[in-house]
Amino acid sequence: MSSNPETLALHAGWRADPSFGSVAVPIHQTTSYQFQDTGHAARLFALEELGNIYTRIMNPTVDVLEKRIAALEGGVAALALGSGQAATTFSVLNLCEAGDNIVSSTDLYGGTWNLFANTLKQFGVEVRFVDPADPEAFARATDARTRAYYAETLPNPKLQVFPIAEVAAIGRKLGVPLIMDNTAAPVICKPLDLGAAVVMHSTTKWIGGHGTSIGGIVVDGGNFDWEAHAERFPTLNKPDPSYHGAVWTQAVKPLGPIAYIIRMRTCLLRDIGAPMAPMNAFLSLQGLETLPLRMERHCANALKVAAWLAEHKAVVKVIHPSLMRDEYKRRADAALKGGYGSLIGFELKAGAEAGRKFIEALKMFYHVANIGDARSLAIHPATTTHSQLSVEEQAASGVTPGYVRLSIGIEHIDDIIADLSQALETATT
Repeated sequence: MSSNPETLALHAGWRADPSFGSVAVPIHQTTSYQFQDTGHAARLFALEELGNIYTRIMNPTVDVLEKRIAALEGGVAALALGSGQAATTFSVLNLCEAGDNIVSSTDLYGGTWNLFANTLKQFGVEVRFVDPADPEAFARATDARTRAYYAETLPNPKLQVFPIAEVAAIGRKLGVPLIMDNTAAPVICKPLDLGAAVVMHSTTKWIGGHGTSIGGIVVDGGNFDWEAHAERFPTLNKPDPSYHGAVWTQAVKPLGPIAYIIRMRTCLLRDIGAPMAPMNAFLSLQGLETLPLRMERHCANALKVAAWLAEHKAVVKVIHPSLMRDEYKRRADAALKGGYGSLIGFELKAGAEAGRKFIEALKMFYHVANIGDARSLAIHPATTTHSQLSVEEQAASGVTPGYVRLSIGIEHIDDIIADLSQALETATT
């Protein structure tokens, strides 16, 4: 199979239905599956053979999406879930017990910040936030109970590309895996190639691409030696009482380096739920097929919009990797290949009230709480996506009262700029 994303997005994990020859992946809308015999059932439950038991744990339609995204990211296996938030939660809880901690970048989506700062505390998991401007801050925050580092490739709203290779290298010296949220940079960034151990996405965004289905996915890189750091990862290296004493790093060796993702599927997904629905997997597959092409247009359009905004008299600041300097530009160029993403942030000279007027004056752009859609989108994060955060937390994550976020779509660039132009004129007169 080719390693080119345009080909993988169309062909990885599927050729045709063996029974009817269907080229499109069928929607397997079923709860359960007929076993061949009692021996077949026993082998499936004992993990001696991989296969379908119950759709909460595995489904043929979802399986193709998992294989295709794993191939696209260069991983060994993946687990699709009901949302991006579920993917973030599972990626962390798969390694953590009460009393453990992870070290996270401060530059996060507001929902992730709230999960880390508040909800995970209820599970006894501490999240230590550090500024990614200094990669060594991750090492300083690490102790014997640190189970992972966590960051976003292209964090929203700061859009300062995370130092993936640097922090991954620090983590590997200390035996700590780096989990990367690559939602905003599919195709244009390959975190596993830069040293990350795990990659996750909200498939709701660019992968689905059409605003039709919620979903998330976690990809196991298969490149981290969990056994070499057995004391740091008891969930993978000690007998699991919930699965007849299985030691995951040993139990799955015949199947490959997939202990992390198998444990997530057979324990967390089994017990907590949050599977991706077959219909959502089907819709995500439809989006995935054109993802490489859409990313080209997304990035090209955003590059032009960022340059146009930077010259506009009503705009005081534009946030886009293409316009950054020094270390932040170096990081963007090192990690992003083929474009700088489609998110843009900017602030108006006239402040928050002008930002409100601008949003309400848009005609083509949609005012929605989403990013990565084929359509162009706009929102005011301080009063929406980051509204649960305190003023101090908003500032730490890069949100100011006058900040406006754009997710540039694939429409004709002249129409995008025309809508922005008329809205800016309305907001500042």
